[in-house]
Amino acid sequence: MLEKLEGAKKNLQSDTKAINTLEGAEQLKIKYLGRKGIINDLMKVIPTLSAEKRAAFGQQVNSLKIEITNSIEELIKRLSTEAVPKAKTEIFDVTLPGKRPFIGKSHPLTQTIDDVTEVFARLGFDVAYGPEVESEYYNFEALNIPPDHPSRTDFDTFYIKDDVILRSQTSTVQIRIMERQKPPIRIIAPGRVYRPDTVDARHSFMFHQVEGLLVDEGVSFADLKGVLNQFIKTYFGQNIQMRLRPSFFPFTEPSAEVDISCSICGGKGCSVCSYSGWVEILGAGMVDPNVFKSVHYDAEKYTGFAFGMGVERITMLKHGISDIRLFYENDIRFLSQF
Repeated sequence: MLEKLEGAKKNLQSDTKAINTLEGAEQLKIKYLGRKGIINDLMKVIPTLSAEKRAAFGQQVNSLKIEITNSIEELIKRLSTEAVPKAKTEIFDVTLPGKRPFIGKSHPLTQTIDDVTEVFARLGFDVAYGPEVESEYYNFEALNIPPDHPSRTDFDTFYIKDDVILRSQTSTVQIRIMERQKPPIRIIAPGRVYRPDTVDARHSFMFHQVEGLLVDEGVSFADLKGVLNQFIKTYFGQNIQMRLRPSFFPFTEPSAEVDISCSICGGKGCSVCSYSGWVEILGAGMVDPNVFKSVHYDAEKYTGFAFGMGVERITMLKHGISDIRLFYENDIRFLSQF
């Protein structure tokens, strides 16, 4: 990899000298700094190195990134300056179409929420929203989470006061909908949630979830599997496979973790999937009867399933993004790629 790094340095000089247009400079930026560029390829190697080599190699990659950024910015500045005198001497053709102004677009996380919403809308799911400041009852008690559960400590939940919190999951919306409405119910609940996690490449104290709920007579685990399989193949692609692993959640029984075949390596095994060929994307299960008891549903008459996924996680998997912090840094160079 050191040879590739040194080669990138040498190629940068020759590539820079060969560029004489602004369009070429933009293509050069994409080649080196784009989502599929040389620097991103080098960054992906860092986690695979030993602890002794990781820091030194990471510093070299970062230094190269700064050098490339400065070189390309200087190139763009020089080419822009050279273009000004030429533009003044050109004859303006009034018959040419006007230049369109720059128009912004949705944030990649918003795009994901919209895409997920569209998939489930085709399956008959409505969209429901709820407050981000919640009571312990809606966030824990009504969801069959006991007082001694670890998620109810200050280490896992933001408390505003004794019984008022920032919601840690959008499952709270499911309870509020069931309190107001009798079955059949078919909803998804997208929104922000908050947990006091240390910010790193995979965690943030604020992130987004989409949770789903379906309640009716005769709903089975097979229905849950069918809905999730349809979503996964529509969102990630028809070649993506799905598997379910037994798990435990207080508000569902039975419960399962849902994995998909790694879209990066095609299930062969890579650093993204820890060389297993599978990546976990969401949790799901049949609604626990105790949850139905909280909302005064007849558990003998009705059954249902629920699921929840992290928006950042599925966005990172779909687009091959390695660091969650990129979504929040407001770097237009990153955001404009989506």
